[in-house]
Order: sequence, then structure tokens, then C-alpha cells
Amino acid sequence: MTHLRFRPAGPSDLATLVRLRDDAARWMLARGVTGQWHPGELDEDHFRRVMTHGEVWLAESAGRPAGAWELWWEDEAAWGPQPPVAGYVHRLMVDHGTARPGTGRTLLRAAEHRVAETGRPLVRLDCLASNARLTAFYTAEGYRVVGRKEGKPQPGAGPKVFTLLEKKGPGGRP
Repeated sequence: MTHLRFRPAGPSDLATLVRLRDDAARWMLARGVTGQWHPGELDEDHFRRVMTHGEVWLAESAGRPAGAWELWWEDEAAWGPQPPVAGYVHRLMVDHGTARPGTGRTLLRAAEHRVAETGRPLVRLDCLASNARLTAFYTAEGYRVVGRKEGKPQPGAGPKVFTLLEKKGPGGRP
């Protein structure tokens, strides 16, 4: 992780977050992943809302954005009511134009460590059920499939079907 610097994103980063998300969506579409993300689905208001109820983190390399992610403390839309034992990683985004190979894994590890810092033993995330490549990435990173959510509402899009995954965080107990 030495080539990246992590910091909480703030209001001055909103345009950068929208650009990262739109660029990641274009990158997916160029590789045939058509159901996951689309440019223009999320705006600055989306990230501003997440900052009020969770965290948005920005990764920088040599002073330039390399990626970002959202960290939520509950996700009832996907997981239903849950005790406070997990952090929920959303919108893991890598700037594929400038980031080094492996940056996505590094961002994921940083998110896992942030969850562990709060004392929560589990890290949870979800991905589009039809995105086998992304599900394989997460399972290779130690996540296990624990369920499926039909009809999960999406910002800027209609409901979709998601695979639910979780992992014991660094030092995780259950």
C-alpha cells in the first residue's frame, strides 16, 4: 500500500468522485460488462448523501486520484436489518488510466482495515449476480457467497439481482 495515500473524501472531492465512477462505468462497458454501472447514473448529491451516513474514501498516488470506495455502516436494502457487526463496501472504483495493477485489491484491503478499526469483525459487499468475473475476484480475495438479493433498488437505475458476499476482516472474530 506504500504507493497510495488514503484519506476521507470531502465536499471538494465530489466532482472527482463522479468522474471516477463514470470512468469506471465506461471501463466496464468497454469490457462487455453491461448491467453493472453506466456513466451519469450518480451525481455529486449521491456522494454527498453517502458522506452524511457513512464514509467515502479517496486513494491518491503522486497527488492524483487512483480510486475510491464507499463504506456504509448498514445496508438494509441488500442485507435487511442487521446487528452492527459489519461494514459494507460499495462502489469500489479504480482509475484504470493511471492506477497500477493491483490497485483494486489494495483499495479493498484498506476498506477492510478501516472496518476493523471500528471493531466490526465482518466486511460485506454485493455485486451484480450476472457479473461472474467480479464475483470470482471477490471470492479469490477471501469473500464467501452468503446469499442473493432479488430486486435491490439502485440509484439512477431500476432494481437488480445481487450476490451477497462477506469476509472476516483483519482480526475478525465470528
